[in-house]
Amino acid sequence: MRHRIAVVGSGPGGLTFARVLHRHDYPVTVLERDPGPDARPPGGLLDLHEGMGQLALEKAGLLAEFQALSRPEAQAMRILDTDGTVLRDWRPDPDDRANPEIDRGHLRDLLLGPLDVQWGRGVTQVVPGSRDGVLVQFADGRQQTFDLVVGADGAWSRTRSAVSPATPNYTGVTTLETFLDDVDTRHPGLARLIGAGSLAVYGVNRALVAQRNSGGHVKVYAQFRAPLDWHTSLDLDDVDAVRSSLLDLFDGWAAPVLELLRHGTAFVHRPLYALPVSHTWTHVPGVTLLGDAAHLMPPLGAGANLAMLEGAELAESLAGNSGDLDQAVRAFEERMWERAGRWAKITTAGLERLVSSDPAEALAVFDRVQPS
Repeated sequence: MRHRIAVVGSGPGGLTFARVLHRHDYPVTVLERDPGPDARPPGGLLDLHEGMGQLALEKAGLLAEFQALSRPEAQAMRILDTDGTVLRDWRPDPDDRANPEIDRGHLRDLLLGPLDVQWGRGVTQVVPGSRDGVLVQFADGRQQTFDLVVGADGAWSRTRSAVSPATPNYTGVTTLETFLDDVDTRHPGLARLIGAGSLAVYGVNRALVAQRNSGGHVKVYAQFRAPLDWHTSLDLDDVDAVRSSLLDLFDGWAAPVLELLRHGTAFVHRPLYALPVSHTWTHVPGVTLLGDAAHLMPPLGAGANLAMLEGAELAESLAGNSGDLDQAVRAFEERMWERAGRWAKITTAGLERLVSSDPAEALAVFDRVQPS
């Protein structure tokens, strides 16, 4: 018997879940509110860990294709003092495949492959316990029932309320994101400063991070501790005003570092939210969550990896135990909660140290995870 299974969300976790089920010849419906795969910018690079994101891709039969698309050199990390002094300059060995980076857009296209995604299907509510299964209600007024609905719909999941009343809380750290295009030609000095991977500068309760993507595209993130309403007197749509505010906030930092902000052409406000570290729920037949929908945590390299591994593991569990859907989901949730709880503690402590009153804390974090 083949169950009616839907996954809400076409991010890395949802697509990995669908792709592994597809590999096992198991039908799955992917529901995505965006009208198409290119409706929004895909975001910055993802580093996929050997035992997590890469393992998930191996389960999907896509590891070799990932290795051809990924950028091992982008694992490089350079850390500067606010005066421009180089404090750390770590470069991976040529054959280092521990955490190679990949553009989110490339990963999305790799995972999409033969999947049939229902684009423009915004989910407004998931209601378990209906006579014919789990009822999914859509923004256009339509509705559909399934035997299992997997919420992989991110931080502000519409699926989550079917199993948990929890909502994300502001971490106290906010981010303003900007970007540079064609950096090697237009800003060669900054290209050399950033190198092949990422650049980070840590100050008192603030940080600047630049991440090289493919095609000469660089993402720049200004992070700082502030109240959630810090911008009430600032028009976030006024690029010049936002740039001026940031330059004031980072006043006194080395001129080359501030050039990362001076050349930013647009700024996107991204306050950082997280779910409680120990977030779990009482099992609800027919509905479960994975990724940020289940355990939103600070963005320190674990989120997408966890979501992908969870998607792959849940898919394998369902394919191998199709006779008892509920038992497969229960077993998955127990494994997920234990692992995600550990990572939530790690990333929460990491954010506290990376954006803190003592910049030396950030160096200590780096030194623990990188070889000398």
